Amino acid sequence: MDSRLLEIVVCPICKHKLYYNKEQQELICKLDALAYPLRNGIPVLLKSEARILNEKI
Repeated sequence: MDSRLLEIVVCPICKHKLYYNKEQQELICKLDALAYPLRNGIPVLLKSEARILNEKI
């Protein structure tokens, strides 16, 4: 994940910062407890594609 991209990408729902989980290849929104997948290195920032995390981080 390009660190410059991570600086400008935000959660499409709440517009807050996303955190990169290298192990899971996901971008995490701690506020909404959602994980957005990366496919071929490209963030898929669609609510319908997000995985709900078990509990808020």
